[in-house]
Amino acid sequence: MSSYFTDLAQQYIDGEWRPGTGSWDIIDFNPYDDEKLASITIATADEVDQAYRAAARAQKEWAATNPYARRAVLEKALRLVEEREQEIAEVIIAELGGTRLKAAFELHLAKEFLREAVHLALRPEGRILPSPADGKENRVYRVPVGVVGVISPFNFPFLLSLKSVAPALALGNGVVLKPHQNTPVTGGTLVGKIFEDAGLPGGLLNVVVTDIAEIGDAFLEHPVPKVISFTGSDKVGRHVATVCARHFKRSVLELGGNSALVVLADADVEYAVDAAVFSRYVHQGQVCMAANRVLVDRSVAEEFTAKFVAKVKSLKVGDPRDPHTVIGPVINSTQANAVSGVVEQAVAEGATALVHGRTTDNLVEPSVLTDVPADSALLRQEVFGPVVFLVPFDGEDEALRIVNDTPYGLSGAVHTADVERGVAFAKRVDSGMFHVNDGTVHDEPIVPFGGEKHSGIGRLNGEAMLDAFTTVKWISVQHGRSAFPF
Repeated sequence: MSSYFTDLAQQYIDGEWRPGTGSWDIIDFNPYDDEKLASITIATADEVDQAYRAAARAQKEWAATNPYARRAVLEKALRLVEEREQEIAEVIIAELGGTRLKAAFELHLAKEFLREAVHLALRPEGRILPSPADGKENRVYRVPVGVVGVISPFNFPFLLSLKSVAPALALGNGVVLKPHQNTPVTGGTLVGKIFEDAGLPGGLLNVVVTDIAEIGDAFLEHPVPKVISFTGSDKVGRHVATVCARHFKRSVLELGGNSALVVLADADVEYAVDAAVFSRYVHQGQVCMAANRVLVDRSVAEEFTAKFVAKVKSLKVGDPRDPHTVIGPVINSTQANAVSGVVEQAVAEGATALVHGRTTDNLVEPSVLTDVPADSALLRQEVFGPVVFLVPFDGEDEALRIVNDTPYGLSGAVHTADVERGVAFAKRVDSGMFHVNDGTVHDEPIVPFGGEKHSGIGRLNGEAMLDAFTTVKWISVQHGRSAFPF
């Protein structure tokens, strides 16, 4: 594993591995034990320019390449991920503190999304549309946008980089990828290495490890990229969207959430407990779809709460390398302090801590809070860590009002013995995704993924990838002669 951090601690620009020329280094730490994994000299705005220019040059020939040949590169990339799965899992565990369970979960999804990207290369179809003018043929072509800029987050960096990079490449685009500073290898240079080894022509995919303190908005404002695919917080997403709009670029924004898992009176309580614990505590709660809030009908609240608290107390916290660990470290001390602050603020506001987890370095034990005041801002914001708010309600209408009382609208779930009752409830929730009798954390290769309100703009996955990373072009052919008025 160590060779990954040694060999890939560089920039990947125009088919070459080279150090950045910035004035400082990003230090890549293991969040569990603070081991220094790598030191990467950051890329400058000039190197971002070089990366985009390289992608633009390489993209023209790539777009003209037979899509079956493009597909073959994606197939090879998939095989390499399969062959290197154990090594990649160790990188995930070391760089972002993911548990073995989380690493396996992320790699399973990454392979599924690569399989879909393989098929995506052959998906674009043209159309011929009728015309009111005699003798005219209207052809509508679906063509690559050109170059796509991808900014990926730290929580599922391998998956969420591949999720945009692979489809964009399959559809004939060039790509420049900027991973999060906390996961430069898993979310960045590792992806570059896999596609290089898969035979992707040099220059098509570039990876720049940098920071806005060095480059400002150069990644967004550069004239080459036509689409920016960003996954991260709504605060940064708002800025990305603003800059893109100012420069007439399309932005695809997958942002935060404040999902609720709702337990109706007729739910299977034990099953709902299992779904809720997973939905909140998977990867230490650092998941945009995580169930920040668990809403329980008052008639079953006592039973649910007792079983939920017991299960949470049983979760093993510690070394992510231990296969029995369920909750490893959060990504860094800033995040650990923020999560601890949420618990302290809630208690100060009058909440009851049914489980009050301690924080030791980056290890944040799970907390379960109830009696949070209904007007608390905490109930309306995203909490990116292992803290849950239990909220009792009386009847479906009150549950729906609470679910929708947030600026976010990403995911959620409802548990009930009546599936159609669950579907009717889901339809009334202001979110991009909602699940009946399941958890809140789901992502599938062919199902549109995205949020409403502050949770994002646009969709990814399946056919939505065509809308994200291609555009349509109308070419008409006049087979006869047009009549002009002058």
